[in-house]
Amino acid sequence: MTTVVTGANGHVGANLIRALLARGRTVRALLHVNRRAVESLNVDMVRGDVCDLPSLCEAFKDAEVVYHLAAHISLSMDEWPLCESINVIGTRNVVEACLYCGVRRLVHFSSIHAFEQEPLDIPIDESRPLVELQHSPPYDRSKAAGEKEVRKGIERGLDAIIINPTAIIGPHDYGPSYLGEALLNLAHGKLPALVAGGFDWVDVRDVVEGAVRAEEQAPTGAKYLLSGHWASVPDLAALVEAITGAPAPRLVLPVWLAHIGIPFIAVFAQLTGKRPLYTSASIRALCSNQNVNHERATQYLGYHPRPLRETVVDTFRWFKENGCLDRPVMPQSTQRL
Repeated sequence: MTTVVTGANGHVGANLIRALLARGRTVRALLHVNRRAVESLNVDMVRGDVCDLPSLCEAFKDAEVVYHLAAHISLSMDEWPLCESINVIGTRNVVEACLYCGVRRLVHFSSIHAFEQEPLDIPIDESRPLVELQHSPPYDRSKAAGEKEVRKGIERGLDAIIINPTAIIGPHDYGPSYLGEALLNLAHGKLPALVAGGFDWVDVRDVVEGAVRAEEQAPTGAKYLLSGHWASVPDLAALVEAITGAPAPRLVLPVWLAHIGIPFIAVFAQLTGKRPLYTSASIRALCSNQNVNHERATQYLGYHPRPLRETVVDTFRWFKENGCLDRPVMPQSTQRL
């Protein structure tokens, strides 16, 4: 059977396609800009754009399964039009193309950010309401709205399921992603300070395995939160130090002080031509709910995320092998997370 992957050149796409090929699947990769992550693989590569419905109908022709990964990931509070066009209208187009082409199953990748984070003292699970507030970060709102587009498709007869991963890290990060870039900045001593927050970090390979199992086993309309392990930013930096030998920044800013510094970080990013990792949206995320419950995925999919240290070691090994890291990787570290 033919399986189509949108966003094939992204971090999750690069890992998902490799997992599908290992299962003997015939894969069609929908590519928009470049093909670096998949150019060495035995896949059918087609050009397309989620904002262009005819290109999707052409790409989905004769497909049995579609994994919808393509999205605009934003840490900005000023990118609603772009997030809406790709993450909401683009998802609507994917749903329409699946219905038009008779796709058997759609696997839609949403995000932990689609959920309301409060109340913070109650664990997040799949029953948590979606983001509605207009002052929420555009990315969060757009992922919640994208889920609603999928639900509308299900009401029209589409067989679809939804996956909500937390903060994804791991190998085959060709971009690199925002989080991969943050890990490299830590390993290269390019982060002068840390923020006293944290997040739930999950291995991209665990997310992919959970998603494929859901595609194969889950009933129509099912939704699974695929989380890993919560760790603070200072703890993650200490883990990077133990693995790469790069000294972790000793300055840890409280959240209120980090917010004050955001305008200066933005100016520095403009001067250096690099995207800022500390923004209002990212700092807000670092203060989100610390308890993410993946019990449903464990019960129904046999989902068990690997230790965080294993993920970070494998990520740096991959960066090292691909010329992105100039330090040795020391997996013998006894640090446990």
